[in-house]
Amino acid sequence: MRTKLSQFQYDFDPALIAQYPTENRDESRLMVLHRDTGKIEHRIFKDLLEYFDDEDVMIFNNTKVFPARLFGKKEKTGAKIEVFLLRELNVEQRLWDVLVDPARKIRVGNKLYFSDENDTDILIAEVVDNTTSRGRTIRFLYEGDNDEFLKRLHFLGNTPLPKYISRQAEASDKERYQTLYAKKIGAVAAPTSGLHFSRELLKRLEIKGVEFSEITLHIGLGTFRNIEVEDLSKHKMDAEYFRIPPEAIEPVNKAMRHGKKICAVGTTSMRSIESAVSAEGYLKTAEGWTNLFIFPPFNFHIANAMITNFHLPKSGLLIMACAFGGYDFVMEAYQVAMKEKYRFFSYGDAMLII
Repeated sequence: MRTKLSQFQYDFDPALIAQYPTENRDESRLMVLHRDTGKIEHRIFKDLLEYFDDEDVMIFNNTKVFPARLFGKKEKTGAKIEVFLLRELNVEQRLWDVLVDPARKIRVGNKLYFSDENDTDILIAEVVDNTTSRGRTIRFLYEGDNDEFLKRLHFLGNTPLPKYISRQAEASDKERYQTLYAKKIGAVAAPTSGLHFSRELLKRLEIKGVEFSEITLHIGLGTFRNIEVEDLSKHKMDAEYFRIPPEAIEPVNKAMRHGKKICAVGTTSMRSIESAVSAEGYLKTAEGWTNLFIFPPFNFHIANAMITNFHLPKSGLLIMACAFGGYDFVMEAYQVAMKEKYRFFSYGDAMLII
């Protein structure tokens, strides 16, 4: 039984971190792991078409990233600050849970000003509470309607690229750090395995008879928070909102009954469906918050295939991939990926575990 954090460490070369996506979404590399034989294949993502047939199902997370990173200045001193929006706590009062940087300069009662390129103040916020060392609750001091308020937030906001992408967000990131099927706004990070799907590939899968099932999980920073405990059974995930709508159920359960492939596109899709398993072992409708943390050994109920990217050492995402693909096999695959110069993390290459 492998439940120790230290077992998910691997020596990583930072030069493999993808700073930009591939020019075409479906032309990233795809490593295919065959659990039954232990075979590893090296393909291109659009070759995914060869592994799925009529009545197989792909489960997509249709969450949409909002421009969560704001840059502003502190009242009086004019010190530059970064505010990362995590979630809206109260619509009427415009209260938000945020992270601030540098945190030591931001205290309760401070006012923060967010301006356009002409230094015209677009929004003002007041810090009303400390939540963690970097966490704050802020209230936006805006009295217009909510649609106009959200427009201002979107105008000011920047695409929330992960910190390991060592560049500023660019105009192209607004499109590329978003899946083509993103619909439900609410995530602070993209479900990155879905970034590889092009319109052409989606259409070709549809023509081949593969069915799509859309669920929603709004990814928060809890998905990426460092695990601080060696004993993984003691780790507590931050809760994230998810929804399995009625129309998502039938394709999946039909495929289960007929022994078809059911592919969770990404760890967030996997967490969502495993948070909504009926007493009979099928997928059921659900809505609410999940803090499910999947680590080996884990009994997966719904999906028999998963697409995922290459993840950080000791991350919950890597740990889930090992739970699904088998610890030894997945850790071996990571060594192969580094040797073969696969591109890692959010804008990197993909892995299909079948």
